[in-house]
Amino acid sequence: MAQLEMPFENIEQQHETNTFGMWVFLVTEVMFFGALLSGYIVYRYEYPDAFAAGSGHLNLTLGTINTAVLLCSSLTVALGVRAIQLDQRKSLVFFLAITILLGLAFLGVKGTEYYLEYKEGFVPGASFTFTSPVQSNIDSRHVELFFLFYFIMTSVHAVHMIIGLSIFLVLLIRAWRRRYSAQDYSAIECAGLYWHFVDIIWIFLYPLLYLIGR
Repeated sequence: MAQLEMPFENIEQQHETNTFGMWVFLVTEVMFFGALLSGYIVYRYEYPDAFAAGSGHLNLTLGTINTAVLLCSSLTVALGVRAIQLDQRKSLVFFLAITILLGLAFLGVKGTEYYLEYKEGFVPGASFTFTSPVQSNIDSRHVELFFLFYFIMTSVHAVHMIIGLSIFLVLLIRAWRRRYSAQDYSAIECAGLYWHFVDIIWIFLYPLLYLIGR
């Protein structure tokens, strides 16, 4: 049985309010990421050759694998929401578990990518290393700026993923204890909206960082 909280009049109103609150939160997140993406686009326009050179040194294979992993996780989240709408609690637990595993796989691949970039000297700072071709007039400082944007945007995205995975872990435990039903699943739906948002952000980051100008 769904639990009605104060001051809502019925379960439907409570569900709609929760969903609306999540959308409002996501709008603030769009503004946050929008500022980062706008700054990146401005500087990419200003230093196209340097940013293209930096993009060319990213590991396209790992970035593509992570994109596929994240898209699969969006599918499992959607299937989980559908499962609880149909009151299929065991399926919900299964899809939440698969989503968590896919999210952990994404973070593992991203961590591997960071390690490879660290070894190659692409971390901005005193140890940053980039040697441009002799015939090129690319300024290494502008390439370093690309990597600064890259690490900031992807690490902030990773933090959002860690938050999402923590939420899904709590939901998984509660779902295992049969806390959700077809009449009470707003927490699952709101978490799903958050996860889809995180996936959409990556869909913007992937072409901007890995594909354009290679």
